[in-house]
Amino acid sequence: MNKTTFAVSAAALAIAQAFPALAQQGTTGTSEPAMTEIVITAVRGTAESASVAGFSERPLLLTPASVSVITREQMQALNIRSTTDAARYDASISDAYNAVGYAEQFSIRGFKLDNANSYRKDGLAISADTQIPLENKERFEVQKGLAGITAGIAAPGGVVNYVTKRPTNTTLRSVLFEVSERGSLLGTVDLGGRFEDRRFGYRINLAGERLRSYVEGADGRRSFVSGAFDWQISPQALLQVDADYQKKSQVSAPGFQLINNVSLPVVDPATLLNDQPWSYPVATESMNFGARFQYQLAPDWKLEVKANRHVFKRDDYTAFPYGCSAQELYPGFCGNGDYDVYDYRSLGEQKKPLAAQAMLQGRFATGTLSHELSTGFAYYGNKESWGEDVYEYAGTSNIYHPVVVPPRSDLSTGPASVQRKDNERALFVQDIVNLTGELALHAGARYVKLKRDEAGVAPSSANFWLPNVSLVYSPRSDVALYASYARGLQHGGIAPLQTVNENRALAPSTSKQVEIGAKALVGGISYAAALFQIEKGLEYIDATNTFVRNGEAQHRGVEFSAQGKATRELTVGVSLAALSTKQGGTGQAIYDGKRVTNVPAIRSTVFAEYALSPAFKVNGDWQFAGKKAFDEENRVFVPKYHLLNLGISYVTRVNGMPLMLRAQVRNALDKFYWRDVTPDLGGYLIPGLGRTFRVSAQLDF
Repeated sequence: MNKTTFAVSAAALAIAQAFPALAQQGTTGTSEPAMTEIVITAVRGTAESASVAGFSERPLLLTPASVSVITREQMQALNIRSTTDAARYDASISDAYNAVGYAEQFSIRGFKLDNANSYRKDGLAISADTQIPLENKERFEVQKGLAGITAGIAAPGGVVNYVTKRPTNTTLRSVLFEVSERGSLLGTVDLGGRFEDRRFGYRINLAGERLRSYVEGADGRRSFVSGAFDWQISPQALLQVDADYQKKSQVSAPGFQLINNVSLPVVDPATLLNDQPWSYPVATESMNFGARFQYQLAPDWKLEVKANRHVFKRDDYTAFPYGCSAQELYPGFCGNGDYDVYDYRSLGEQKKPLAAQAMLQGRFATGTLSHELSTGFAYYGNKESWGEDVYEYAGTSNIYHPVVVPPRSDLSTGPASVQRKDNERALFVQDIVNLTGELALHAGARYVKLKRDEAGVAPSSANFWLPNVSLVYSPRSDVALYASYARGLQHGGIAPLQTVNENRALAPSTSKQVEIGAKALVGGISYAAALFQIEKGLEYIDATNTFVRNGEAQHRGVEFSAQGKATRELTVGVSLAALSTKQGGTGQAIYDGKRVTNVPAIRSTVFAEYALSPAFKVNGDWQFAGKKAFDEENRVFVPKYHLLNLGISYVTRVNGMPLMLRAQVRNALDKFYWRDVTPDLGGYLIPGLGRTFRVSAQLDF
């Protein structure tokens, strides 16, 4: 039995078993045990708090950072099944070599996220080298900007945090079946509740998916299972554990290069360049094992210890398109659409990050000042393994008339072994001091000790202080103004293929940010605006074909968002980001003064949903992205684009149980656009999907 059939069968079995016993039950809640802080949500699941920009749950209104949150209710209502789906509702997030069938990769505020450190599960770093499953996630949080004090190592753009679903206090049974694109099928099961002994709770999630991408031939399968369990040991002590496993296999869809290395190709977005009969799917496995213990030492003091082990494995196969040897273009496709095909294989890749944190939090007063203190220790270790890969010329194909070329069967990959080890230890402290009833000071620092071992290179180590200070002024209970200064830390980039120092990592470096912002809650709508500047060292390939860090990248921008209920029937959401990127100090005309590639000056999203009746709703969103530079010299720009997406939902009942029916059409006007323009691997263009449909049915019982 295949994975998709299994998931659908499991859903059907759960329904059949629950019908007689649960038909009379009402809608179930999802509140957590007493010791776990609860996210209070408004209509449509709009979040009022988040943990991504601090050491605990804090109201978004009083958080001195730009933060966006998508809740489980919003994921369901908007048919969000992946991080790619979620990212399109935040204008500050862009694709960054987010190829179909490979890893989902993004940039925030124009900085590409670090797949090893910028993605978090319950606040702890995990690898993002494959699609991160959302079936067991309660919400999706994004902190935009430096996160040095809370995260340590992370890209300057920000941090994405996935909050795991926890056991429910009342019985939860939910199944979903969905059909989309060219026949993709998805079945999920969500089960939650408490055992007869109410101290113990559970949450089980299952998913099976048959993948039929809009790129014809980029097909595959995915299966997922997770479990989360709570044990209320005593009124003061709570233990939470969770585990998940995902297996995914899908043919990847590489991007296109410029024709004659000067002009954009004219292509069908469904075209697959990885179309050789010897192309295998990229096969990945990922696992998480997490635990968290909380103990209430006193009414105002709490101890928390948490850890997560992540395991990632990948076998990577691609008939990779690069260059045109007939015209000696590297990169670039031939004028007639020919391109060189390389047999690429990298087998046995592994990453095993372990993250842990112990933290003490409490409230106290010194004279007239009240304090909220968070202090503790954090650890991160990671081992990366890979072997000698195969990357050899196999023949020539054409983007308009594909040609079968033979694989390099005379070559084989070498055995995988540990090639890189990272170790990060940190001490942190933050104090939120309420200076007056309206003014609060957030001050803290993180001391980080880094060590890196790479095969064939002498071990390196370095120590860093990462200060963070903010002022929050709240003249009214529904208005807050803030100003902040922060330092960030990031590992050096890894030298790309075909460079002199290929696969070697640069030394770690720091970045800095200043930001001012305003937030308000007016008439049921939450507003937020931020003005920021981020500076970091610029990394690029120099004239000697060596990957180096030199000069500076400066990103200045403004962000605006609004979300909530405009009227009883109308829900609205707006996200806008305007960004100016500047490179300088390299002494090379190819970089100095030029815009950063793949970063539009303006991005925006507008969403609206209108309830025609309590059961029937219509919705739509409009997305806009300005033109983007393809290359470092800014010779070629990708045009701006507009997208329109439409949807409807209808609620009915089956044997007294709520059934939610949803339908959505994406890119309703069937516009062609270049979704992703990456400078990686010589520069590639990835087209966006054409008009596609999605239909789903969700039954809660």
